[in-house]
Order: sequence, then structure tokens, then C-alpha cells
Amino acid sequence: MSGREGFRHLPGYLSPARQGELLGHLRAVIAEAPLYVPTMPRTGKPFSVRMTNCGPLGWVSDKAGGYRYQAEHPGTGRPWPAMPALLLEVWREVAAYPRPPEACLVNSYSAGAKMGSHRDEDEEDTRAPVVSISLGDDATFHVGGLQRTSAKRRLVLRSGDVVVLAGAARMAYHGIDRIHAGTSDLLPEGGRLNLTLRRVSAKSG
Repeated sequence: MSGREGFRHLPGYLSPARQGELLGHLRAVIAEAPLYVPTMPRTGKPFSVRMTNCGPLGWVSDKAGGYRYQAEHPGTGRPWPAMPALLLEVWREVAAYPRPPEACLVNSYSAGAKMGSHRDEDEEDTRAPVVSISLGDDATFHVGGLQRTSAKRRLVLRSGDVVVLAGAARMAYHGIDRIHAGTSDLLPEGGRLNLTLRRVSAKSG
């Protein structure tokens, strides 16, 4: 098994109108829970992306506590903003999973940012898929298999694209190799926003 069974790429899933609507909601989320620069466990090296979250839980990383989920913004100490209804709607449409997402990680990529190959493994409920939404500039994305050294498939994600990691692909290694600056005019400031919806806990609700 390659680890890619269950991987789906849905090009242009969000229409320009829905992208604009979602961006408006995200502006409000970021105003309440500002983007910040997380750091790597052990080394304290800063990520090349800025992050925030919305929903009951948020994914964070720092040298002291490592990778984890928590209910409050590490900078403000306040609870994360509620997840916009449009995100819950997309989850219902593509996830094929009975429970709602509990966290939406928002990654903000500038022109030189990237995300190394990793897999989403900090969740209790790994039966639930990971759903990713792209807004803004194109990005070269890679998805591999269940080992970091597995062969990788590369594709370009464009604004409005949705990616689903389910089944065997739920634990596949994946990442962002580069951002193609100036390929979208959705964000006046340029760059790319990526929204990752995850179910965290195995309990019902």
C-alpha cells in the first residue's frame, strides 16, 4: 500500500465568490486571534509561516511544550474564535465523517515560506480525514507515503482548491515546497492562506 489511497485533490472546489466570502471571515478571525510565528520543539527555530487557529481547539508549537492542541491563543490567552459556518459546510460536503472538525489551523505563507514534509499525527481520532483549503497564490504541494523517504507526487494547488487526506492517505507525509508569488489577486497583500480542518478528539460531540 502506497499510503496515497484516500488522497483527493478537488481543483477549484470553492468558486471565486465563496473564496471571497471565506476570506472575509478569515480577516475577522485574524483580527481576533492575530497571526504569530510558532517555533520548533527542542531547537526553538521559528517556522517560516505565521499561524493562527479558529474553532474549539488550536494547534500550536513551541520549544517549551512541543506540538499540541490547546483552547487558547498562546499570545493573547483568549479562546480561539469560532469556526466560520462556511468551513463547517465544506467539511460536511467533502469529509464523509459524522463528527465536526474541532480545529482549523490557518497558515499564512509569504513568497519564501515553505512547509517541510510531515504528517498530521497529534490527533486522537485519526479515522477522521484532514481537509485543506487553499486561498491566494499557487503552491507546489507534495504528498508521499507512510514513510518520510517514500516517493513523492507533486502538484500545484491553486486558490479555491481543496485537498482531502483520508483512509491510508490520512497518515501520508506531505508538505509545501514553494509559493508561486503573484499568481493570484485574491489577497491584496500577496501570499497564500492555507486552512487545515481536523477532528482532534475521539469522543463524540
